Amino acid sequence: MSVGGLRLQLTVDAAMGLKNWFDGIGRGLRAFSRRMADDARGNVAMLFGLSLPVLILMTVGGVDIHRASTVRVNLQDALDAAALAAARSPYTTNAELRTVGLASLRANLKAYPEITLREADTSFVLNSDDVVIASSKVDVKTLVANIFLPPYGKFMDDYLPVAAHSEVDRSSRNIEVAMVLDLSGSMGGQKLTDLKNAAKDLVDLIVQPVQTPYYSKVALVPWSYSVNPGSYLTSVRGSVTGSTAITGAVINLTGTQRTITAATKARPVVITSNGHGFANNDVVWISGVSGMTQLNNKAYLVRNSTTNTFELFTLSGSRVDGRNYSNHSGSSGRVQRCQNNDCSITITSAAHGLSNNDYVYITGVSGMTQINDQTHLVGNATANTYTIDLTASSLSPYTSGGLSWCAQPGCTYYAFENENEDLATHRISSCVTERTGAQAYTDAAPTSGARVGRHYPDINGSCLGSTIEPLSSSISGIKADIDAFSVSGSTAGQIGIAWGWYMVSPNFSSLWPSSGGAAYNTAETLKAVIIMTDGEFNAPYCNGVTARYYNASAAASNNCDPDNGEPYAQSRALCDAMKVQGIMIYTVGFQITAGGGAEDLLEYCASTASGFYNAGSGTELSEAFNAIGRDITQLRISK
Repeated sequence: MSVGGLRLQLTVDAAMGLKNWFDGIGRGLRAFSRRMADDARGNVAMLFGLSLPVLILMTVGGVDIHRASTVRVNLQDALDAAALAAARSPYTTNAELRTVGLASLRANLKAYPEITLREADTSFVLNSDDVVIASSKVDVKTLVANIFLPPYGKFMDDYLPVAAHSEVDRSSRNIEVAMVLDLSGSMGGQKLTDLKNAAKDLVDLIVQPVQTPYYSKVALVPWSYSVNPGSYLTSVRGSVTGSTAITGAVINLTGTQRTITAATKARPVVITSNGHGFANNDVVWISGVSGMTQLNNKAYLVRNSTTNTFELFTLSGSRVDGRNYSNHSGSSGRVQRCQNNDCSITITSAAHGLSNNDYVYITGVSGMTQINDQTHLVGNATANTYTIDLTASSLSPYTSGGLSWCAQPGCTYYAFENENEDLATHRISSCVTERTGAQAYTDAAPTSGARVGRHYPDINGSCLGSTIEPLSSSISGIKADIDAFSVSGSTAGQIGIAWGWYMVSPNFSSLWPSSGGAAYNTAETLKAVIIMTDGEFNAPYCNGVTARYYNASAAASNNCDPDNGEPYAQSRALCDAMKVQGIMIYTVGFQITAGGGAEDLLEYCASTASGFYNAGSGTELSEAFNAIGRDITQLRISK
């Protein structure tokens, strides 16, 4: 429109110049006419006087005709743009198309104040071939004829009518867009605010208020160190082995229980128990002592044994110091040797499903609370019982309750050797990680054998709070989800990219039938994935725990290499696979390091060179998202 406006301004300037020129000519002609009137040859003067108005009308009228021709070009440009706007709209009735087209046409013609739009002669019609046909007329005010020859200018009614015609093949498609948005911890504060604003603007550009005959939908994939599938968790991850109830827990003792008749306040404590029968280095369990209760519910090593006495040493070999203990009283104390000298505990839990050398995590036991919230190695497993080693220097008697949890991959808890080569236990979260195996880089449905990865972040099972949103045309609903975004965790962009694909994949449609992606057919449905991140990918996984050498905390990292390799290679493989299916990929870096791995990946993944944006500020982020929205809208009708 600016070019057309320049043409019109040049035309006006030229007309004013011509007016000044014609003023000079007019003065000359009037002087010449007076001389002719004085000429004796009156016939020549009379003929010249009669023909002069016609000659002037022809001359100055040409200026207006030239101007009308220029305006027609400008009108054609404006009408073409208005017809395209109407074609891009979701509307199907002529009245709705005219409303959109007329609004665009009025806006485009504001640059030309000397013309008048004939709205009654303007139409936008959709024919049976899905072509928008637009017609319009404007009146162009004459600039010359009505100034110099007002009576003759009226022959043109002071205005010249100009018409234009335009046709746009609508050829539209459905739109499915997945927004893959980084919500890692570094995205907090103003960056999160900027992202929310830019993302909501993009939703307004893509999702149309009318969803017929072509729909336009957006899916949300917030991600950080994992992705939260919300109510679809079990469908994509599979079920997780839970707990069984504990109904008993006893110390494994053997031999005859002996009575303690005395205990000295010395270092070491000397126990008197007539005819006890214990040998040096036996492990014994003491309970029920009165007075010197500090001895109760603990295991000890027997040293310097005699027929009726022995000294107490800790299991680590130190003398037990009883000098500050209370005085022993009565004869109620009991001592008994531990079975196999390990003082193991027999747990009763029906159908526990554990095998020897499995790990088990115990919670909620009453009485023998010392075994709670710890990981134990399973031994002597039967269908309903197993043993665990003593894990505390003292142990209270079991009274009731408790839960037995398996602690292998696929269970609620997972015990593993961390990067420090210590045993660590994490609880499963409500999020998911990378898919492994043959389907790692496909969009196969998440059925048995193709489940996505489990996520064991820490002992609490922490998880990104923001959940995915399947394809939706609810603008208010999508924006509400965006407003609820919160940040946490590290940056596992490869997982977000995979889920961006899943959201528009027809193979995942069985998960969300009303919001599933259409079949792959670029002529009917435009599928696009927008990947946005602010940093380097640093969280690949091994058995659902961040792999070694990638996590800042060695204590929380699994002491194994990533199942699928480093995250950038995973991301490239996923982008390549998406492009094969005709999915358009746009990428946006937000204040990322120039020349870093993230920038290289985003440039690689973008379907076109112009589809990669590196935003250095919130304003630039909004501009990038707006440009992507406009491009998707244009692609929708350019098949």
